[in-house]
Amino acid sequence: MSVTADHIRDRLIKELAAVHVEVEDTSANRCAASFKVLVVSPQFENKPLLQRHRMVNTCLAEELKEIHAFEQKTLTPEQWKKQNSQ
Repeated sequence: MSVTADHIRDRLIKELAAVHVEVEDTSANRCAASFKVLVVSPQFENKPLLQRHRMVNTCLAEELKEIHAFEQKTLTPEQWKKQNSQ
C-alpha cells in the first residue's frame, strides 16, 4: 500500500467523522515517510489527549506500519473555532 496525504485525509474523515483535516508530508523529499496531521472531530469531545491520539492511531494502524514519523494534533470543533478566532 502506498500511503499518501490524500489517503490519510480520507481515512480520518471517514473513520472519525472529522470536520477538518490537514495532512502534510514532512519527509525531506516528500517520500511519504513522515506526516504531520491536524484532525478536528466531534468524536474527541470529553476525551483526554491520549485517548484522542489512540483513536487516530487505531484508525491509521495499517498506514502507520509504513510511516517512520507521525505528528498529530487533535481538536474538538469548539477548540478549533476558538483557536482560529484569536
